[in-house]
Amino acid sequence: MKTWVIAAILITSMQMTAQEVYDFSTESNPGDWFVVDDGVMGGRSRGSVALSEDGHGIFQGTVSLENNGGFSSIRTRMEELDTNDYSAFRIRLKGDGKNYQFRVRSRLNERHSYQFEFPTTGEWQEVTVPFDKMIPTFRGMRLNLPNYPGEVLRECSFLISNKKNESFRLEIDRIWLEASTI
Repeated sequence: MKTWVIAAILITSMQMTAQEVYDFSTESNPGDWFVVDDGVMGGRSRGSVALSEDGHGIFQGTVSLENNGGFSSIRTRMEELDTNDYSAFRIRLKGDGKNYQFRVRSRLNERHSYQFEFPTTGEWQEVTVPFDKMIPTFRGMRLNLPNYPGEVLRECSFLISNKKNESFRLEIDRIWLEASTI
């Protein structure tokens, strides 16, 4: 009897340690994500989002510094997701050896987002994005606000902006929330 109770507690606690944010699959709708390039400011970068045959999200294109450009991004919006019980995002992805940013917004009417920059290896990897390392920014400028409070999530995005002309490709499998292991 005691063993069963302990097993039930362990299973319940393991189930509460992760929450799916977005899981790409062959049934996913790439239309859940939309592109925002520097064209909104006159730039010439071009990004796109699609699904691979394996059902992974593909964010690819070119970044151009021409005409004061320099970034490409994809975003998805969701119903308000309570993130109070979590301390980090986890992302399974495969990059091209370039740096990318993962960004989130707590509210859609906020102009700023919280960003975390990470390198990619060219292989499948899992990136951990601790809430307390996500800095508030607006148009690339750091703001004098606290880091991501981890209360509510309404938007996720990936952005590339390495201050150079380059092509890029980022393959995304899934994004989830993880609770603190402490």
